Amino acid sequence: MAIWFLSSALEDIEKIFQNTLVDHLGIEFLEIGDDFIKARMPVDSRTIQPAGILHGGASVSLAETMGSLAAFLTVDPQKKRCVGLEINANHVRQVATGFVYGICKPLHIGATTQLWEIKINNEQDKLVCIARLTISVLSLE
Repeated sequence: MAIWFLSSALEDIEKIFQNTLVDHLGIEFLEIGDDFIKARMPVDSRTIQPAGILHGGASVSLAETMGSLAAFLTVDPQKKRCVGLEINANHVRQVATGFVYGICKPLHIGATTQLWEIKINNEQDKLVCIARLTISVLSLE
C-alpha cells in the first residue's frame, strides 16, 4: 500500500528543483515506489572535496533532499507543511567517481513528526552513507 498523499510524476518533481541546489548538484530522482524514493547524484567537480572524494556535505544534501521530498508527498500541502528538525549521517566509505544512489524509506510517519532513513550506496551497491532525517509536520490552519 502506497504511503503517499500526493502522487507526482518524476518529471514534475524534476521541475520543482530546477535552479536550486538540487539541480546544481545533479541530483536525479529515479523512482517512487509504494514506500520509497530512489535518486542518484554524480560524484564529480560539483560534489567532491579537495581530496577528490565525495564531500560528506553533498551526501547530506542528497539525504535531506530525498527525505524532505518524501515527507512533502505524505501530507496535504493545503493543510500541512513539513520542515526539517534534525539530520545525522554516518559516512562509511569514500567514493571518487561515478554515481551514488540513495534509497529513502520511512521509519515513522506520525501526525506531528516523521523519521526517514536514507541509505546511500556506490555503484557496487556498497554502503557509503546512512542518514536519518527528523521532520516536523506543521499545521497551516
